[in-house]
Amino acid sequence: MRIDCVWEHNGSDTLLYADMLPGAFTRGASYEEAANKMPAEVRSWLQWRGQMPAETIELNIVQEKASDLMIRDADSDVIFESERKPLTQAEYEAMKSLVLRSAEDFQRLYDSILRKDETDLPLRSTFYSNIPRTAREMYEHTKSVNAYYFTEIDVEANTQGSIVECRKRGFEALEQKTDYLENTVFDGSYGEEWSLRKLMRRFIWHDRIHAKAMYRQAVRMYGKKAVPDPFYFRDIV
Repeated sequence: MRIDCVWEHNGSDTLLYADMLPGAFTRGASYEEAANKMPAEVRSWLQWRGQMPAETIELNIVQEKASDLMIRDADSDVIFESERKPLTQAEYEAMKSLVLRSAEDFQRLYDSILRKDETDLPLRSTFYSNIPRTAREMYEHTKSVNAYYFTEIDVEANTQGSIVECRKRGFEALEQKTDYLENTVFDGSYGEEWSLRKLMRRFIWHDRIHAKAMYRQAVRMYGKKAVPDPFYFRDIV
């Protein structure tokens, strides 16, 4: 199976994305480290979709972005060339379904954790302040990007209610625009380009970052039996 990848890096620090598997990514202190993780990430993502993973996975770099951001902390501003193309209605509905499923799975994972304010992680600061350490902090942080992401493509949104509720409302507001399938590329905050395709990929990517952290911590602290079937994390612990 050949996986086209987008490589974003700052020196050796790498974020590697599977171009056609929205949200699938790996990080590493080098390209080689991130690339070695990608086959497991692809299999995990495909299992989440209910698809049978291939036995062999070959990576093909289709785009490279050198960055001055803190890549090791998952600070990213790349827009894929594939994210500049207009959407069909069928493509949009399929991607929206994935974004909402990701939010629903994130909510299910969070709800399963009984002691939401405990952590075994040390205090650490990144480009956006202290990292969220407890399940509650991870959940609130992940939900908090809803208004930010939608605003970047000129859609009014907020973070009221659950992560699923506020995300659904954002899409409902988006769909009031007659031209949303044109996938306009916007000049957003901090010089970053955004499109609807990018927004949907970023939601899944961001969910995946913090759900992985939440799941790993819960397994470390309480054991696998205390956490539900890991909706897209079978290969990460």
